[in-house]
Amino acid sequence: MGTHRVDRRAGRSAARPPARGNVPFDPENSAPRAGDPEAQAPAALRAATQMPLGAGGRLILVPTPIGNLEDITYRAVRILRESSRILAEDTRNSRRLLDHFGIPNPAEAYHQHNEHRMTPLLVDRMLSGEVLALITDAGTPGISDPGFLLVRACRHAGIPVECLPGATAFVPALAASGIPCDRFCFEGFLPPKKGRATRLEAIAGEKRTTVLYESPHRLVKCLEQLVQYCGAERVAGVFRELSKLHEEHRIGPVGELLAEFAGRQAIKGEIVIVVSGRPE
Repeated sequence: MGTHRVDRRAGRSAARPPARGNVPFDPENSAPRAGDPEAQAPAALRAATQMPLGAGGRLILVPTPIGNLEDITYRAVRILRESSRILAEDTRNSRRLLDHFGIPNPAEAYHQHNEHRMTPLLVDRMLSGEVLALITDAGTPGISDPGFLLVRACRHAGIPVECLPGATAFVPALAASGIPCDRFCFEGFLPPKKGRATRLEAIAGEKRTTVLYESPHRLVKCLEQLVQYCGAERVAGVFRELSKLHEEHRIGPVGELLAEFAGRQAIKGEIVIVVSGRPE
């Protein structure tokens, strides 16, 4: 593996491009060109280079509680107060959270419907020195929520990216399931239609534990499909309303879980499903 020089006297990475003024940043054409010294270094190594904190614009991913407001960290609150601006998946929802913790900083929308348009504009602003904090409605940005496109664009542009540790739904579900968690796969939300069968076939054959997210109105259908592909005896866990007042854990054979939830008149709350691996 090669090495990568960081100019500590200047307080910035040698890989970070100069400010581009009013020229829009194009993430698709931001990679080094053939012949540039930086082009000789592995892409992963270039992307890992960061400026020291406080040395200019950067992006900070800030996890927010998935239900219980006490799960936010002191550091998260401080970062949100110190950021130039807060990018939020839903500004109305996030405003309630920010007001609760006395954070007056302005929030602007960044979500799946505008992220392609907003990403290059935000990169230009960070190159000009802005420190932006990204939050979603709940959990860690980028984990089944907006964030990936902006992080990738920042890495290509040499903008430092920091992610605070914090709330995310799949970790407490996995840890509390009693299903082996030394090796696991995170699938997030399965495709609603196209490609769903292929993913279910992969889960059925996977020897490691698999973690899924599911919406309450599709839970019964998902359990029916797990019975079809994995068998009724495969052990799984259904976790609902994690960290909230009506938190619920149900663990057992998938067939029994299906019978229980299919018999309910209504299912509410965010769902995490933990599926044990295929027996050896």
